[in-house]
This record gives sequence, C-alpha cells and structure tokens, in this order.
Amino acid sequence: MNKKLSAIVLAATTVVSGVLAGCSGSDPQASSPAPSNQPPAASSPAGKTTVQFWHSLGGKNGEYISAMIKRFNDAHENIEVVGTFQGSYDETVTKLQQSIAAKTAPDITMLERAYVQMFAEAEVLEDLTPFMAKSNTSKDDFPEGLMGHSVFHDKLVSLPLNRSTPIMHINKTMLDEKGLAIPTTWDELKKVSEALVVKENGEVKRYGLSMPYDTWYPIAMISQAGGKFFNDEGTSIGFDKGEGVKAFQYLKDLQSTGALYYPPAQDSGNIVNQMFTSEKIGIMFQSTGVMGTVKSNAKFDYVTAFLPKDAAFATPTGGANIAMLTDSSKKDAAWEFINWVNTDPKGGQQFILDSGYLPFTKKMVESEPIKELWAKDPNRKVAYDQLQYAVDTNKDVAWPQIMQEFFKAIQAIMYDNQKIEPTLDTFKKEADRLLSE
Repeated sequence: MNKKLSAIVLAATTVVSGVLAGCSGSDPQASSPAPSNQPPAASSPAGKTTVQFWHSLGGKNGEYISAMIKRFNDAHENIEVVGTFQGSYDETVTKLQQSIAAKTAPDITMLERAYVQMFAEAEVLEDLTPFMAKSNTSKDDFPEGLMGHSVFHDKLVSLPLNRSTPIMHINKTMLDEKGLAIPTTWDELKKVSEALVVKENGEVKRYGLSMPYDTWYPIAMISQAGGKFFNDEGTSIGFDKGEGVKAFQYLKDLQSTGALYYPPAQDSGNIVNQMFTSEKIGIMFQSTGVMGTVKSNAKFDYVTAFLPKDAAFATPTGGANIAMLTDSSKKDAAWEFINWVNTDPKGGQQFILDSGYLPFTKKMVESEPIKELWAKDPNRKVAYDQLQYAVDTNKDVAWPQIMQEFFKAIQAIMYDNQKIEPTLDTFKKEADRLLSE
C-alpha cells in the first residue's frame, strides 16, 4: 500500500464519522439508501471482460446510472460493466481506500471531486491522457469550469461525470407579490430577504433566505467577496484580507433579523428543501441536483438564478468525477466504458437528461436534446451558464481534514454565536498546520 495512501486512510475514516451533514460539494442526490439494501453485483457471462465500477448514486439517480450501464452492456459483446452502489461519496471513499489496501479495488470508480487530489497524491489513479489520445479525445472536449479537479501534477487523473453547482432557487411568485426583482448582488439579496420576512407576535413565520449547513456556501461567498479558500501556493488560507469575516458577518446580520434561516446540521438539506417548497422560505442556496424535486413539489412560479455577487460572481463546483485505478488489469475495457460514457449519446448524455446533472462535455452542450431541454426548462441552463464563474479553490490533499475544521468554525459562528474573527483565526492556524504536514 502506498505510504501516502496509508497515512490518509485514518483521516478519511475520521471524515466519514465526523462530518455531520455532508461535505463541500456533496450532492443531495448522492445521499442514498443503505448499501446493504442493494442486490449483489451480477456476475458476467463467460467470455466477457468484467469491469467493476463503484458509484455513489442511490434512489432515482441510481436507477438512471444502472440504466446507463445496461445500455453499454447491451451494446458491447465482449465487456460487462458491473456497477455497484457503495453508499455516499464519503462511504465510497472509505471503501475505496480499504479495497486498495486489500488489492480488491474496482477498475473504475466515481469519486467526489474534492477527494481526487487525495487519491492522486497517493498515486493510485491512472493517467488517462494516453487513453484519450488513442480515442482522439482530449481534456479540451470538456468545459473548463468542470476540470478544476481533474489534473494533478500534469496528469489527467479523472474526468467529470455527475457534476453540479450551487445556485439560487427562487419563489418568483413571492417576489412578484412584493414587487421585488430577482437579486443579483449581496446588497439586493439582503433587501429582498428582509422584505420577504413575515412575523406574527414576534415569531418568524416566513424567512427570506436559507441554505443547507455545508462548507459549499461559505466557500462560494468568500470567493464572491474576493477571497480564495487556499492561497495560490496552497500553503495557507487565502481569505486573510477580511473576506471570510465579511461573508459570515453578512449571514449573521441576516440571521439576526429573521431574514436568514440557518437550519440544524442534521438533515439540513431536506429541511431547507421542504421549507422552500412549503413557502416558509422565499429564496434558498442549494445544489442544482434538487431542481427536479423542487419543481415537482412547488406550487408557485419557481425559477433559478446565479448566486449573487459581491466583488464578483463566483461558484465552487460539486458532484463527482470518474477515475480509473492504476492497479486495474482491465484498463482497455475500463477505458472503453469511460469513453462511451463521454462520447455516445446513449451514455452520459442520456444520463444527464434523465438525472438533471450538468452536461459535462462540449458536444453534449451542443447536442439537440440538451438544447431542447434548456429551451423547455431554462432553469436547467442556469447552472451551466454559471460555470463561467467556477472557482475551485479548496483543492489540496489535506482538504478532508481541513473541511472538518471549517465545519467546526461554521458551527461556532452560526450556531453558538462565537465571534467571527477569532473563530476564523483559530481555523486558519489549524488549517495552516495541516497544510504544512
């Protein structure tokens, strides 16, 4: 077992047990039924090359990815891809590390994009560049905004698959009733959120804004304020000019008036979604991944928009990539599947149409089915357009550990009303220590 990987197995296990509500970029559609409920992976017919593919999609999206795998298998006589649901992104990471140690790792895996650096550092992800060259494809075939976690030390170690961004979900009916325009800046968002508040006998009955308890949204706001989560050298926290203080002070000011509802850590995503669709919240920051659920439950004019800007528009990305393991003995067959997903209209393109994730190749974006989808439902196009402002600034092999420290800071500020500046100073010191190891 690679020494670097061995060192991070414990850290990742701690991540899984320590993260309360999710991780940065974690996608609500990746949360899922227990893996033990899944049927055992089917064995492949004799004479076929079997490719093991681990993924983290349960529920409807699990059905969609299983259907994609079946389409591949039906079209390939000599390859059988066996897709196996491994639980959430974090659970998949832990199982993947254990399997690598035990020499039982799959050939290809879905990998939450923030974990790519950690596995690439451990040198267990295959460089896909030679395979792409043989297939006359290249990384230029993918939107730049989704490639922030794909290259590590000049090696192309993963490619986008089920990707998302946070966007602003809006009850347009509620805004229209108040004569309010969709906010595009923090100042406008503050005014709109405060105007939407309804209080009865001193109790807030309707809030203006909400967002799940997650690192994703503070990172977005720090970037919008002009900061970076890590500095360009990856040696320290990159929001040391007050951007972090500004972002959290903004949220605390809204929270103090009832304009912001900050949900409990446990099950925060579902709580926020339900409050939004039941019209107890006018606006929410949430993943693109909930659009289908929200649309089917909302009984009002539902629209989406970019996250508002402060100094600039900015958004992190989320979701997962696909990667090949270096220990795979079936790399050509594994690549055949990955390439089919990327290039065949019945592959990833159909999966995107079914699931609601972002189209992840330029050809998909230019395809008639995607154009027709966006014309029919413009909300689905907003997240893709927002990719022009994608900033993935939390890339580092130490991210899983630093994420835990950032969660502690968020809890201290948003739940325990600790002072913002000293809390972030404490976080920075711990993050710097972890980055220096």
